[in-house]
Amino acid sequence: MVSNALPDTSIEILNPDLPRGTIRSALFDFDGTISLIREGWQDVMIPMMVDILNGYRQPDETEEDIHTLVKDFVTQLTGKQTIYQMIRLGEEIEKRGGSPQEPLDYKYQYLDLLWERIKDRVAGLKSGQLTAEEMLVPGAIRILENFQQRGVEMYLASGTDRPYVLDEAGAVGMNKYFGDRIFGAIDDYENYSKAMVIQDIINTHDLHGAELVGFGDGYVEIENTKQVGGIAIGVATNERERKGIDQWKRQRLVGAGADIIIPEFRDQQALVAYLWGEI
Repeated sequence: MVSNALPDTSIEILNPDLPRGTIRSALFDFDGTISLIREGWQDVMIPMMVDILNGYRQPDETEEDIHTLVKDFVTQLTGKQTIYQMIRLGEEIEKRGGSPQEPLDYKYQYLDLLWERIKDRVAGLKSGQLTAEEMLVPGAIRILENFQQRGVEMYLASGTDRPYVLDEAGAVGMNKYFGDRIFGAIDDYENYSKAMVIQDIINTHDLHGAELVGFGDGYVEIENTKQVGGIAIGVATNERERKGIDQWKRQRLVGAGADIIIPEFRDQQALVAYLWGEI
C-alpha cells in the first residue's frame, strides 16, 4: 500500500487532478504491459551490447561503466522501436573510434539471441502446454474485457517488429480485443512510431485530451501520451515475479510523467471505476 493509493488497492495516483469520465480510446503497449512472453529481454540485449562495446573500451572505462551506460540508454529508449537502441549502440562504437555495422545487423543479431530465450514460450502457447494467462500481466484480459464492454476503441502498439507482435498477440488471444488495430515496428523505422499511432487515433476519432488513455511500461509511450494531453498509466510490473512493483521501472515511469502507477491489472475494477469517475 502506498500513501496516495486508492483505498484497498496498489493503484498509485500521482495526478489527482486529471480529468475523468471521458475516455473513448485506449492505447496499450504490448511487451511488459500486456505480454510477458519477452520477459527478460533486457538480459539478452544489455549483455550483447556490453560484449560488443568491450571491444572498443577506452583506457579510462571499466566494464561496469559500459554496463551502466548501456542499461541507461536501453531503458531510456524502451518503448521505441528496437532499431533505435541499435542506432545508439553504433553511435557509442563511433565515439570510441570504431566502425559499427548497420543498425539492422545488430537488431537481427539481438532477435536471434532473444528467440533462443522465448521460443519455448511461444511454442508452448501454440501447442496449449501454456495458457495465455501464464504469459500475460495478471488481470490484463479482465481490463481489456472491461474496456470493451464500455465501448472503448483499443489499440496495441509495440516497438517490437510487427510480424512478431502479430504472432505473439495472436498466441495470447489479443485479436478479439484489438482486431486489426495492432501495430509494430517496421524496417523503414522512420515511417512508424507510437507517436504516429497516437496521432492517427486522435485524428480518426477526433479525440481531445483525456479522451485518450495510454498504458505502458516504457518511458516513450508515457511521454507520447502526455504530449497530447492524454491520461498516462505506468505499468511497473515485476515481470519475473508476475506481481508487485519493479521500483526501478516505477522510477522511470514517474520521471516520464505518468499520472497513475499500477503494479499489474489485479485491481482493474477499481482502476476503471476511478477513470470513469465512479469512485
